[in-house]
Amino acid sequence: MILDKNLARIAGFCYLVVIATGLFSEVFVRQALRVPNNALATAHHIKTNEMLYRWGFAADLINFVIGIPTILIIYHFFKKSNKLILQIALAMVIIQTAIIAVNLLNQITPLLLLSNDTYLTPFQPSQLATLALLSLNIQAQGYGIGLVFFGFYCMIIGYIIFKTNAIPKIIGVLYAIAGLCYLINSFTMFLSKGFANPMFMYLAIPIFVGELSLCLWLLIKGIDSSKC
Repeated sequence: MILDKNLARIAGFCYLVVIATGLFSEVFVRQALRVPNNALATAHHIKTNEMLYRWGFAADLINFVIGIPTILIIYHFFKKSNKLILQIALAMVIIQTAIIAVNLLNQITPLLLLSNDTYLTPFQPSQLATLALLSLNIQAQGYGIGLVFFGFYCMIIGYIIFKTNAIPKIIGVLYAIAGLCYLINSFTMFLSKGFANPMFMYLAIPIFVGELSLCLWLLIKGIDSSKC
């Protein structure tokens, strides 16, 4: 049998991998290579950094797989006293994962369009570049939809942490704030003209702090299962 402390550390380590792969794929791949409103420049970046782009895609897949143990271990610890609420949270994160995983098809589409000479016969390079940028724009909206469900998950888990005292209350508060920031981030994008999101840079900080604080606490201190 795995000791509770070691089980919590496994969850913390998996969460750390999730954070690292998520940052890599979003910041160092998608944000770095995509040029807003410039299809040709975006296409050029993807073609000249094709391997980096592929690694970003692979990192997202790893993110989804590695995230599953974290979610289930948290459910394992708190299910006795908060089973119904946790089941709601679990449903939220399953929906989020399914949406973003399927949405990765939009992320891989630019590679199919830009690296296959078959499409050069009916389409001009500029047209392929436009279609590639459209796919990335659709991917961004799908990602935002998925994060709405993840935002609710974070708020629920933050509430449970705050109520049980198995983890310091401040971490529960920070995690719930991270969830709220995810919701604000997504709805700001959906409701803004041209899907602009001027709030992202400000919301990214509390999101990062909230998720990293829970991750490091699980990894270093674990969970006091007697208080779950």
